[in-house]
Amino acid sequence: MGLLLALSGAIPALVVMGFIDRFDAKRPEPRQALRRVALLGGLSTIPAIVIEQVLTAVGPTAGAPAALWSAFVVAALTEESMKAWVVYRVVWRAPAFDERLDGIVYATRAGLGFALVENVGYLLGTHGGGDFVWVFLLRAVLAVPGHAIYAGFMGYWAARRRFDRVGPGLWGGLLIAIVLHGAYDGALFLVDVVVKAGEPLWVLPLVLVPVAVVIGGYRRLRRHAAEALRLDDLAFARAAEGARLRLPLGMGFTLR
Repeated sequence: MGLLLALSGAIPALVVMGFIDRFDAKRPEPRQALRRVALLGGLSTIPAIVIEQVLTAVGPTAGAPAALWSAFVVAALTEESMKAWVVYRVVWRAPAFDERLDGIVYATRAGLGFALVENVGYLLGTHGGGDFVWVFLLRAVLAVPGHAIYAGFMGYWAARRRFDRVGPGLWGGLLIAIVLHGAYDGALFLVDVVVKAGEPLWVLPLVLVPVAVVIGGYRRLRRHAAEALRLDDLAFARAAEGARLRLPLGMGFTLR
């Protein structure tokens, strides 16, 4: 498939970025920081490919073990670790990372940067218009949002640990992301295994797993985002009230 047509694969990721930006409209993040996270998220596909090739070479080569190894270790562990590294490297110590919702915003941006490049690559590998449309639609609805959702859990729990000292933190969030990503890919990879084994009745349940992961993950992450925003609004209101009460009242006195 031609490069110009394959570049349309960037559209789903850009649309989801815009959706998240609207959710963060009260106190938006610096555009430069968001662009940098997305750029490094996209560039992180390069080391991810190298690592995945190495892990594929040392893992099992057939059947369900190979499918699960490819899903949970080759793909999920490698790709989610790349996103975690981007968040830690770019914004973890940045002054702009000053709210709980920021964890979700930055992590999902890293995931969408990764998804954008990956999506273009998949579309480049399609053959014919029908194949292109099928891959574009499926990845736009499931795979691209999935990358944002997995990373979003990681960012949420990293921020809650940072600001509230609760939850599993960055590493626990990374584990959640790996499990979700691995379940998504594992179900799809196992479809080929059960078909070759002559067990077609397993195909439908396996195909429904990615749908459940994305829909369920989105609904849960949306609740996490609402809770993060509520806590951020409360903290912002308290800080504003505290600043108002500390205003000088002449002769150097302040109201405490």
